[in-house]
Amino acid sequence: MGLLVFVRNLLLALCLFLVLGFLYYSAWKLHLLQWEDSKYDRLGFLLKLDSKLPAELATKYANFSEGACKPGYASALMTAIFPRFSKPAPMFLDDSFRKWARIREFVPPFGIKGQDNLIKAILSVTKEYRLTPALDSLRCRRCIIVGNGGVLANKSLGSRIDDYDIVVRLNSAPVKGFEKDVGSKTTLRITYPEGAMQRPEQYERDSLFVLAGFKWQDFKWLKYIVYKERVSWTHNIQREKEFLRKLVKAHVITDLSSGI
Repeated sequence: MGLLVFVRNLLLALCLFLVLGFLYYSAWKLHLLQWEDSKYDRLGFLLKLDSKLPAELATKYANFSEGACKPGYASALMTAIFPRFSKPAPMFLDDSFRKWARIREFVPPFGIKGQDNLIKAILSVTKEYRLTPALDSLRCRRCIIVGNGGVLANKSLGSRIDDYDIVVRLNSAPVKGFEKDVGSKTTLRITYPEGAMQRPEQYERDSLFVLAGFKWQDFKWLKYIVYKERVSWTHNIQREKEFLRKLVKAHVITDLSSGI
């Protein structure tokens, strides 16, 4: 009798396991089919980016001449590529950053987890976290990002670059002496500690310094700068140079600096 009860319980457990396995497998297959038929990936981005505008956007902006500023265009196009796109947060972190729960859940560079006190200390001194009033008042802003490559050399595009409302430059990209090719205007200079210009006089007077922090030491570095404290460098430069020399010797990279 005891053996029969044991066998019955075993069969019941086996049946339950099979049913759960079938349900799990079916749900998994349905999930795959859903994404196979969808135009978007798991994160919500378009699987195939098309240079053509969606019909409604093409109609809305059809009458704008080439190079004209198109109010709301960038946001609308981003929404077409990534429907989950929203713009609830300010361009820069301000003193309301604590309410943006999402960015506080992830460590740098995807968020600011663990950096609350450092950021609060920095913002309490800087106080200003916006574009200039003149730029903020514009209904539409044309922006250009100027890279650091040599492709602009001898192209004489400086005046055309300066025509944009907002000119963004990266790290220590030089301007002085190269105005004919790269322009003279700098609205934002986005950088991080290792790529930043080291002398204050190298920065354009009217430009905004923007920290792109991707590790916790970057926020600490900015606090040193803001409070005019002695900067404790975050990297062993000599060790990094030795590592780069090994890469050059192994022909992984090419040294174009005449000796690292």
